[in-house]
Amino acid sequence: MDWGNRKDILVFLEQKDGKALNGALECLTPARALAQHTGGQVLAVLMGTDNAGAAEKVAPLADGVLAVTGGDYSDGAADAFTWALEQLAAQYEPAAVLAGNTPLGREMTARLCARLGLGSVQDATALTWDGDTPVWTVPLYGGTVLNDVVVDTLPVVATTRSGAFAKPEAGQTSPVTPVELQVPADAVKVKVAQAVKELSEAVNLEEAKVIVTGGRGMGSKEQFALVEELAALLGGVVGATRPAIEDGWVSRAHQVGQSGKIVAPALYIACGVSGATQHVSGMSGSGYVVAINKDEDAPIFDVADVGIVGDVAKILPLMIQEIRQRKAE
Repeated sequence: MDWGNRKDILVFLEQKDGKALNGALECLTPARALAQHTGGQVLAVLMGTDNAGAAEKVAPLADGVLAVTGGDYSDGAADAFTWALEQLAAQYEPAAVLAGNTPLGREMTARLCARLGLGSVQDATALTWDGDTPVWTVPLYGGTVLNDVVVDTLPVVATTRSGAFAKPEAGQTSPVTPVELQVPADAVKVKVAQAVKELSEAVNLEEAKVIVTGGRGMGSKEQFALVEELAALLGGVVGATRPAIEDGWVSRAHQVGQSGKIVAPALYIACGVSGATQHVSGMSGSGYVVAINKDEDAPIFDVADVGIVGDVAKILPLMIQEIRQRKAE
């Protein structure tokens, strides 16, 4: 690919409660790989009413931080964010613009591409190279097919799946550049009148290091309590498959899968989970997978590092007892 005079990589870092999301920080890793080919810098883009806290944490991870601050950039202000990103793309003429594959990240990149007539890559899980041309791997059909995608428009615009890339290691603290961008009134079509905190916001599956997930094989709400007990013991978060949620054992905020949350914890324990494609596509980025199922042919064993064949209602109490004993020693 001929990058021309475009060198720098812009990475939009979505924030929550003044902290950059892990999935956004992971974008800095493929951004670094792109910058090595273009010879440019990785510039982290923060937008919010107050970027000071996030900028301090991000500065050692990028070559520079662009802090767009102002009352127009409150949470959920997608119109303002998109307009500002378009202005930064025009000013810095980057080789690529990256964001995490969140609802906001997908919306902003899609709208940017529509305005500038660009191709885009959504939900990339890997980055390889064909010479100087970046090749993105994108899962299709619930993760059953991996498709390699190349875009030939500049800047290259992509979102990356949470957990697909590791966060970069901290280096020297880079400069933070305040950016003044006053959003014109006609650029804002929708305003957030009130933000209501939902139950799902308290269930932070995307950031969890340990997730214990229960499926239909748990058998009942009473036995599903074993999943909650194990998760609490390990300092983790409770996950669930769609059947467990539809049976009313736990709220929908805990759903892992294609129609729920895409997760990538260090440890994922699947209890009574069969391993349907829609579920596996949401947890395939996990570091270490332990599966418990009485069906030795269950598809979940195909993606598990350790598989335990047996009755989950009998195995979980033994695991809980053993972990308690070891923690007491």
